[in-house]
Amino acid sequence: MRTILLWNDDWGIVGPPRPLGIPGWEIVHDRRMAPLADAIAFHIPTLDEAAMPHGRHPGQRFVAWSMESVVNYPCLDDPAYMARFDLSMTYRRSSDIWVPYIPRPEILLVPPGTKSEAAPAVYIASNPRNRSGRDDYVAELMRHLPVDSYGTQLRNRTLEGDDGRRTKLLTIARYRFTLAFENSIAPDYVTEKFFDALIAGSVPVVLGAPNVRDFAPSAHSYIDKADFDGPAALAAYLRGLAADETAYAEYLAWKRSGLSPEFGAMLSAGRPDPWTRLARLLIAT
Repeated sequence: MRTILLWNDDWGIVGPPRPLGIPGWEIVHDRRMAPLADAIAFHIPTLDEAAMPHGRHPGQRFVAWSMESVVNYPCLDDPAYMARFDLSMTYRRSSDIWVPYIPRPEILLVPPGTKSEAAPAVYIASNPRNRSGRDDYVAELMRHLPVDSYGTQLRNRTLEGDDGRRTKLLTIARYRFTLAFENSIAPDYVTEKFFDALIAGSVPVVLGAPNVRDFAPSAHSYIDKADFDGPAALAAYLRGLAADETAYAEYLAWKRSGLSPEFGAMLSAGRPDPWTRLARLLIAT
């Protein structure tokens, strides 16, 4: 049996080996298996460098794994730091193994529900990291537009019976707009904030990657705050759009017409799962 060892991660995953999509390959979590693993994936944001294994057997690959923005973890752009790894596995399309946040297409195409909330926009942010200036922008936007905020940042409403992501999706589905503001701005860094709004049928208002258009299921499926001269101008546009059912519906028309060919190609590039693609790369090299 050939193995990929997950050395560390955000979730403290433990348990038996998990088969991959290639016969004879599995993911393991037991560090005692490190000497014989074909590859060891190190989760950079939670990595204790002092605990990394010393030495490795011939042919074993060390993989730098991260879904976090390079703005928050600049070591990912440090050649000296990255020299200890053979492969990169991140949200960046230039990585050896690309790990996007993009969900399955059938989830994206679920029809939108009724917009029942009085406030046109919702904001959910609990990470205090604010390298993008998102909290200051939202605070100013709130002076011009009603925004319900459920996260620990700028909270003015509380989620009832919060059971995680399901509650989040059901909540934002009730709003016409979701402020999908990333905590940092970097190319390709398009996270679940954007995609959860699309899944729920709430139009995402984006502050984030300069190439977010590449990740959109349709050119007219989101609103970029960069297109407006400040929060007041954005608020005026959202108020007008919320009052115009026909114009608003155009932002959700892709739910019926389908995903763009460009987005379909991006979906294909992210298949199969990244661990299986890593195994294929190990086999090929």
